[in-house]
Amino acid sequence: MSRRINLNADLGESFGIWEMGSDAELLTIVGAANIACGFHAGDPLVMWRTVRQALAAGVSLGAHPSFPDLQGFGRRPMQLPTAELEAMLIYQIGALSGLARAEGGRLTHVKPHSALNNMACQDAALASSVVAAIHSLDPALILLAPALSKLALAGEAAGLRVAAEIFADRAYGDDGNLVPRSQVGSVLHSADECVAHVRRMVDGGGIVTLGGQLIRTDFHSICVHGDGAEAVAAASAIHASLRASGVSLLPLPGVLREAADSDVSPSML
Repeated sequence: MSRRINLNADLGESFGIWEMGSDAELLTIVGAANIACGFHAGDPLVMWRTVRQALAAGVSLGAHPSFPDLQGFGRRPMQLPTAELEAMLIYQIGALSGLARAEGGRLTHVKPHSALNNMACQDAALASSVVAAIHSLDPALILLAPALSKLALAGEAAGLRVAAEIFADRAYGDDGNLVPRSQVGSVLHSADECVAHVRRMVDGGGIVTLGGQLIRTDFHSICVHGDGAEAVAAASAIHASLRASGVSLLPLPGVLREAADSDVSPSML
């Protein structure tokens, strides 16, 4: 039986009259939408519109909360008191959850954005704060977190369902973390580069670093960023490549259900 994988994209990152990304096109390709919640991008109308589009496309809904950093697009590291951080995460996730309910849908997962995500991947205390906020709001939410990260470990320790993700357009260091954007070669730009990167990881069964090292690990989802010039072309090419090799592409909850079934029944592998 074929392997099951989810494709996810960060969407809803326009703000007012400023447009970013190709959300409508990407929603025909991916199975999970991580929707900006207003702190790094997005606003109430953009969030609502993106929720409607995602539900119409049958795509699972995720909150994409961040540090309060509109000017820096959430990419600047910040040091915040624990209570303030947890409150602002609950605020952002709760807002998107409310919009989803207003449209007859429900939030399925949370994926922290950029600097918050990167810092929580390496800082166990910060990871615990992020997880505590998610768990206090809704312990049924899935945490979408980078494979091998402290954030993923914190989610598992707290009893959250964790979906491990890899990135189609980002290079990895030998420690399994993303190479900083300031480093040459950290971001893959062309569709061909992204497809090759994904194929190496899917076929190898783990993260492949910039230096060619394979770090074996399970993963459930592949992120295709929605804000690049070739975002749609890359996402479409990855989708086609995976389907051609017999991979089933599912919404995020479906992938986790299939993974749980395969744990119970070896015949499902």
